[in-house]
Amino acid sequence: MHQNVMNVEPYNLPLNSPMADCVSKVELSVSCSDLLDKDVGSKSDPLCVLLQKSGSDKWTELCRTERVKNCSSPSFSQRLRLDYHFETVQNLKLGVYDIDNSSSDLGDDDYLGGVELTLGQIVSSKTLTRPLQLKKGKPAGKGTITVTAEEVKDNRAIELELEAKNLDKKDTFGKSDPFLEFFKQGDDGKWHLVHRTEVVKNNLNPSWKKFCIPLQTFCSSDLDRPLKVDCSDHDSDGSHDLIGSFTTKVSELQKAAHGSLVEFQCIHPEKQKKKKSYKNSGVVSVKKCKLLTQYSFLDYVMGGCQINFTVGIDFTGSNGDPRSPNSLHYMSPDGLNQYLSALWSVGQVVQDYDTDKLFPAFGFGAKLPPDYQAAHHEFALNFNPTNPYCQGIQGIVEAYRMVLPQLRLSGPTNFSPIITHVASIAAAAAQANSASQYFVLLILTDGEITDFDQTRDAIVRASRLPLSIIIVGVGPADFQAMELLDGDDGVLRSTVGEAVSRDIVQFVPFRKFKDLLIVELLCVCDVPPLSM
Repeated sequence: MHQNVMNVEPYNLPLNSPMADCVSKVELSVSCSDLLDKDVGSKSDPLCVLLQKSGSDKWTELCRTERVKNCSSPSFSQRLRLDYHFETVQNLKLGVYDIDNSSSDLGDDDYLGGVELTLGQIVSSKTLTRPLQLKKGKPAGKGTITVTAEEVKDNRAIELELEAKNLDKKDTFGKSDPFLEFFKQGDDGKWHLVHRTEVVKNNLNPSWKKFCIPLQTFCSSDLDRPLKVDCSDHDSDGSHDLIGSFTTKVSELQKAAHGSLVEFQCIHPEKQKKKKSYKNSGVVSVKKCKLLTQYSFLDYVMGGCQINFTVGIDFTGSNGDPRSPNSLHYMSPDGLNQYLSALWSVGQVVQDYDTDKLFPAFGFGAKLPPDYQAAHHEFALNFNPTNPYCQGIQGIVEAYRMVLPQLRLSGPTNFSPIITHVASIAAAAAQANSASQYFVLLILTDGEITDFDQTRDAIVRASRLPLSIIIVGVGPADFQAMELLDGDDGVLRSTVGEAVSRDIVQFVPFRKFKDLLIVELLCVCDVPPLSM
């Protein structure tokens, strides 16, 4: 995948660097037992959030797991990664919530309990089990949380695609709804969940979607570490039925990369004991297996990769008439408005990473002079389509102030044209044998989007390119559509069901942005991996 663009050496700290000695990446795996049931008639749908203390009484969210439906004793497959500064006491809080809506805001979700501890305690214990508390001194029933820490030393990943044939029928009035769970064997001999696929409904010959997972997570970077795969029939009440299991290891899965047939018989142990004629409960085969190298955004910056930032500004009617003090584009007496404040805050950080300090800047959703006919969804902010570049953030601000009085805010709010435009530039760079380049599109918007389907199609196509998209929400909206584009709560898919190759969108409301560095958002964007 675009190896000419991404052919940069990863940045390595010298051995005598204090940062090399004191900072490492740690991956936490989390499971819970006996959670409180907050849902009427069913079990809770838990999710775990990791927060770090950043002040005397301030907690900052670092990351969160996936939601597990209808389960009071979940094992989360999504690992929680953070930097471990061994010379610093890092106070952490793990909170478990019952999630009953699609919003990422936890304020309206039931709290099932939490625990406060330090990262040092987790690392030194390797595995730690604590009772969950609703508040200090008040236990959350019999609920407990178990956290296991593992240092991340490997930037490789494994990409897998599997299918099955002739699975056992488990449902009385239909076929099975199969999914796979992958477990690695720990040093303690126990099986630890590392990945769970999607459910394929009503199908005895399913093909699961391709997935990519860090090799350290998957097998502790040991290609011969035992792995167990369970194939189960999904039930909405959480009581999933085992179809069958098999054991393998990465070195065996890898044979599929060389064209060999790699397949496994799914064995149900109880059926095998009862019937002498029993053969299997289906066959799972490996369609694709590939090892990749994953680099972070900072690896590319520090490795000499050229970073290219493009800015897009929302001039649609939902922002309000710029002449009205209620408009997000209204220029206050001090010469600022919410868009300019966001642009300044983000841009001050952004321009440090862009080598030539020339930013292509575009607007969308406005009617332009002289005829003010149809709305334009991708116009140069300086009204110069052949040269849309502005000199630094100051240049963008000057262009914005110049064009704002000449625009008529209109609609609809279409994101896909500007995403497609920047993606085409990234694709051209990927084809060229020039210096390594990475593209970042920054969109400032009030959050109301009209072409949601076209936008997610554009994002899925762009996810194969050296491109990340950061959306900053301006104003008081709830930004639900933006949170759907940021696929942290689930994999974003196109209108035909194709999943993003990697998570390239990060969204943050400007009201929460404040002191958050843009580079922190970029660091959690996946960047294109290199095939090995």
